[in-house]
Amino acid sequence: MNTDATKGTAMVTSTVPNTTAFVSTDADTISGYLSDAYGAGMRVSSSDHNPQLRHRRTHAPGFHLETIAQSATLDFDGEPLPTLVIVTTNTARLQRTSGDSDRRYRPGDVCLGAYPGRPFTCTWSPGELTTCVLDLAVLDRIAAPAPAWQPTPVRFTSLDPHSATAAAHWRHTHAYVTDLLDNPEAAGSPLLIANATHLLATAALATFANTALTDPTIEDRRDATPTTLRRALAYIDDNADQTITVADIAAAARVSIRALQLAFRRYRDTTPMAHLHRVRLQHADHMLATADPSTTTVAAVAARWGFTNPRLFAAHYRNAYGVPPSHTLHKHS
Repeated sequence: MNTDATKGTAMVTSTVPNTTAFVSTDADTISGYLSDAYGAGMRVSSSDHNPQLRHRRTHAPGFHLETIAQSATLDFDGEPLPTLVIVTTNTARLQRTSGDSDRRYRPGDVCLGAYPGRPFTCTWSPGELTTCVLDLAVLDRIAAPAPAWQPTPVRFTSLDPHSATAAAHWRHTHAYVTDLLDNPEAAGSPLLIANATHLLATAALATFANTALTDPTIEDRRDATPTTLRRALAYIDDNADQTITVADIAAAARVSIRALQLAFRRYRDTTPMAHLHRVRLQHADHMLATADPSTTTVAAVAARWGFTNPRLFAAHYRNAYGVPPSHTLHKHS
C-alpha cells in the first residue's frame, strides 16, 4: 500500500488498497478537505484559532477505513452524505444530530455519523475516532431481496446499534479488516478485498436497524427447494476461486437471497457462505497435498483461497482434517 500526505487536497480513490494522509490547523482548509473527502459540503468551526486535525484513510473498492484525530472542539454543519459512515469514538466525545436523532456518545461507542441523504450537525471534542465509509450501492446489492430485481435503496431506521453485542461485533469486524489491509499479501488479493467489502457491509446491516432486515416471504419459502440447492452447490463448486457473494450465488440459483439461505438451512443445516468456506478449505487441502514445500508456504495457500489469517486458517484446517496444514504440505517432502 502507498502512503501520501497532503494539506488541503482531496484524495482520489484507487482501485486497489492504498493509504492517504492529511493534516491541517486551519478550519477553512479542514472544511474544504472533508467536503471533498466525503462528497458533501461541511462547514467546520472552532473556538481554537489553530485546531489541528489529522486524517488517515485507507482506500479500497467499496469502502474506506479511517483514523481521525483532532486537538480542539470542532463544530460541524454537514450537508447530506452520499455514503454510510460508521463511527467508533476511540478517545473522543461526540454530540450528533441527524433527522430525529440527537445523541451524545462517549469513548468506545459506535454509531452512524448521519442518516445517508440527510443533513447533520456534530460537536466533536478533542480525541480520536475510527470510521468506516461504505458505498451505499454495496449495501443495496447485498440486501436486494432477489438477484434479478433492481436493488432497492436500504434505509436505516436507527443511528445506533440495536444491542451492545452488535456494537462489539462491529468493532471486531472493523479491527479484523484493518489488520487485513495492513498485511501486504492479503491487501494484494482481489478475492480477500472483495470478501472484506462483503464482510463490512453485512456487519453494518446486522448492527444497525434497517429496512433490509425482513423475514422470508411466501415466495421465498416456495423457492427454497432441492433444485435451488443443487444450482447453488454447482455454482459454488465452479467458482470457489472467484470473488463471489451470496447475491451471486442466489442469482445463479435464480432465486432471492432469502430463498437461497432458507434452502441451505432446510437441506444442509448451514449457510451459503459457510458452505463456500468449506469448499475453499477443501481446495486449500488439495493444494497443500500436491504443492512443492520448497516453493509454497501455508500462508500463500491460505491467501489463495481467501483465508486472511494464517493462524485462524490453521485452526479451521486442524478442526476439519485433524492435522495442521504444515503437516499436509511437508508430508511428501
